[in-house]
Amino acid sequence: MIFPQVARQLIDIGARFYARGWVMGTSGNLSAVVSAKPLRLAITASAVHKGTLRPSEILLIDDAAKAQTRRSKSAPTGVRSSAETLLHLEIVRRRGAGAVLHTHSVWSTILSDLHEADRGLAIHGYEMLKGLSGVDSHTHREWIPIVPNSQDMPRLAQAVGHVLDEFRDVHAFLLGRHGLYTWGRTLAEAERHVEILEFLFEAQGRTRGFHGDSSHSRTRSDDLRR
Repeated sequence: MIFPQVARQLIDIGARFYARGWVMGTSGNLSAVVSAKPLRLAITASAVHKGTLRPSEILLIDDAAKAQTRRSKSAPTGVRSSAETLLHLEIVRRRGAGAVLHTHSVWSTILSDLHEADRGLAIHGYEMLKGLSGVDSHTHREWIPIVPNSQDMPRLAQAVGHVLDEFRDVHAFLLGRHGLYTWGRTLAEAERHVEILEFLFEAQGRTRGFHGDSSHSRTRSDDLRR
C-alpha cells in the first residue's frame, strides 16, 4: 500500500473513533502495515489528538521502531511515534496483522480493572461475536486476556508477546486500567473488531450495572480459559 493512502485511512479512523468516545484527549494509537518486506509501519505520532489528525502526524517506522524520512516537508520537528510502537510491532510479528488499533474507551477500562486479577474475561452467547474474524456462531466463547500495564515498553512488549503465544486464537487483549488492543488482516477488519468488541464491553458493563454487581456475568478465569 502507498503511505499517503494508508495515512488518510488512519486519519479517517481516528475521527470516527473520537466521535464514538473511544480515543478521547490524546489517547489511543493506530497503525497499518505499509510494507511487509522490509517491514514498514504507518503509525500515529505520540500525544496527538486522534479526532483532528494531520498527515504530518502519521509517521513511517521500520521494524526497530525507528522513524524513516518524513514524507512531508511541512511536518513539525520533534514529532515522534507513539510510545506504544513496540506493542504494535510485537502484534504485527506474532499475528501477521496488517493493522493494529488501540482504544481507550470507558467500558474497556472498567472491565480491564474488574478482571485484571483473573488475567482476562470471557464473553459468550452474543450474536455480535460473529463479527470477529472466523467466528460463525453466537455460542462462541471469546477469551480476552488482560496484561498488567507498565511504562517500561520493552518489558510490556515482551509480556504482550508471551500472552499472544499462550492464547493463539484471541482477537484482542486489554491492558489493565488502560484499554483495548485489537488487529486484523486489513484496516477494515481491525476497525470492525474494535466496533464489535466495544459493543460487547458496553453490553457487559451495562448488564452488570443493572444487576448492581458483577456476579451476573462474571466467571472465574480458571473455568473460562481455552
